Amino acid sequence: MSKKVIVCVVGARPNFMKIAPIIKELKKFQDQISPYLVHTGQHYDQAMKASFFQQLGIPEPDIDLEVGSGSHCQQTATIMLRFEPVLDKVKPCAVLVVGDVNSTIACSLVAVKKQIPVIHVEAGLRSRDREMPEEINRVLTDQISDSLFITERSAQENLISEGIDSSRIYFVGNVMIDTLLANLKLAIPFAETLKEYEKAHNIQEESYGLLTMHRPSNVDDPQVLKSLLKSIVTISEKLPIIFPVHPRTRNRIEQAGLLDVINAGNIICLPPVGYLQMLGLMKSAKMVLTDSGGLQEETTSLGTPCITLRENTERPITVEQGTNTIVGTDPEKIKACVDDILATGGKSGRVPEFWDGKAADRIVAKIKKIYLQ
Repeated sequence: MSKKVIVCVVGARPNFMKIAPIIKELKKFQDQISPYLVHTGQHYDQAMKASFFQQLGIPEPDIDLEVGSGSHCQQTATIMLRFEPVLDKVKPCAVLVVGDVNSTIACSLVAVKKQIPVIHVEAGLRSRDREMPEEINRVLTDQISDSLFITERSAQENLISEGIDSSRIYFVGNVMIDTLLANLKLAIPFAETLKEYEKAHNIQEESYGLLTMHRPSNVDDPQVLKSLLKSIVTISEKLPIIFPVHPRTRNRIEQAGLLDVINAGNIICLPPVGYLQMLGLMKSAKMVLTDSGGLQEETTSLGTPCITLRENTERPITVEQGTNTIVGTDPEKIKACVDDILATGGKSGRVPEFWDGKAADRIVAKIKKIYLQ
């Protein structure tokens, strides 16, 4: 049997944690499969990219398309234009994409138009919110994918209701949890991450909240952003808040003139942190407040209470079985949820089915069966 090439695509920070265990597992079968890693450059912070690749043991990309920033349309179009010649050169048996970023749909479109099978890892997740660009990317990628690997059983129901044949859907578990479990012992202690910050000197384990916020619905409208930050300031009077600030969010805060709002609270603003730093911060937090889908999953695995600052989630299992509570942006709901966690410890939750660190094993076993015959 001749060796076959599978092009694996990463584009933005959430992709890195999903691709790492898949690449590692594919490399166990180098006599049969040759993974070819494409970084689209959608995440264009070179220092952060280097940090994640190093920490997660991801090999240097075979090619970096260096797409950079731009509107959704500009970014998607540029990725497509730069990705097509890669497929012409590499001639893969399949293209594997993960998650729901612009790189996911862009590379999938190019592949399917060239009649190359598309493998979508983390398929079938739905928020039902078509105003989220990621929701559009998810729905369209699933419609043109040949093999759809899902993290929770409700995803299969979503896909079947949208006309996807069940024979192409495979329940394998969550590769992000593979990465989390593989790196838990390597997590950088929260105190190490905070040691340069004078405000943090007296912060103890499980005596702080961790905040992340980057969704356009939360940071693009100055009034929504101001309301959320004021809520966080109020919370910080009871519980210090650690806030690694996404570059986009920092820009919006500065543009809206809201730096004084943050400075009024017991909030420690950090620059973006690497994966092992974030893992340490999550692991030791009393609670996490976030609008990130990935953090909803990671906190469920860690057993850390999570408050989601959105009106919906594409990961319902984190609410039904995990530690996640959806509160939206209403200040009273946020406060009530924080008070409940401080008083009772919050939802205990449980680890969902197949979130066991072996999702990549199941994915690669199925890929070999489908594409190496």
